[in-house]
Amino acid sequence: MDVTGKGVIVTGAGHGIGRAIAARMAAEGARVVVNDLDADAAQSIAREIGGYAAPGDAASEDGVAALVQTATDQLGAVDVYFANAGIDTGCGLNTPEDDWSKGFEVNVMAHVRAARRLVPQWLEAGGGRFVVTASAAGLLTMIGSAPYSVTKHAAVAFAEWLSVTYRHRGITVQAICPQGVKTQMLAGTGPLQELLSHDTALEPEQVADEVWAALQDDRFLVLPHPEVKRYYERRATSTDHWLAGMNKLQRRIDERTGTV
Repeated sequence: MDVTGKGVIVTGAGHGIGRAIAARMAAEGARVVVNDLDADAAQSIAREIGGYAAPGDAASEDGVAALVQTATDQLGAVDVYFANAGIDTGCGLNTPEDDWSKGFEVNVMAHVRAARRLVPQWLEAGGGRFVVTASAAGLLTMIGSAPYSVTKHAAVAFAEWLSVTYRHRGITVQAICPQGVKTQMLAGTGPLQELLSHDTALEPEQVADEVWAALQDDRFLVLPHPEVKRYYERRATSTDHWLAGMNKLQRRIDERTGTV
């Protein structure tokens, strides 16, 4: 895939994976709109990569509409949308309703609302690309955070549905599913950080490299940690064994944290 001159939006691009993806797309010749709730970060990265800053909420209906309109005004057309912004809210069954709702808004409905805006345009234009930053949690389950696990599963499911529905009409859909990546989110996972880094926590730039490689062959699952493919296959073919192993990890964490 040649992105030279292509219009690209990256949400949550002020930090971490989004920042690395925005920088890589710009380096490859794309015209990039940098979105983030952190306006200072969005503007800083946009200046750094020669892109356009569009700070704001990439989850709400009004926020998505404003982002797509701003990008269209700046770029003429949006060819690639990286739905990268994500949030980890709550923990277990005691997670408040508002935190569940916030997780669904940012990790799922943001993608739905962006697709509603972009897919009709892409069908008329003959093609487009929608790339979701999900997580290995969306394939394997996330120990410790029910909202994150559930909403990332939903993010993968929505991406699958988009691919099934529009692939033959020129729309390419991909889902990025890393494990531990050295971001602010990983740093805030507390006792889970060691578990999430078991297969080596990657730098965001390493994820961006894998994303770039995946753009060249249109693979649906983008797996920066190759081990995830093996885990995903094991989960599908031996579900009870997989769940028992995950529960063993949960018990180990319970022992370390003194959870009863």
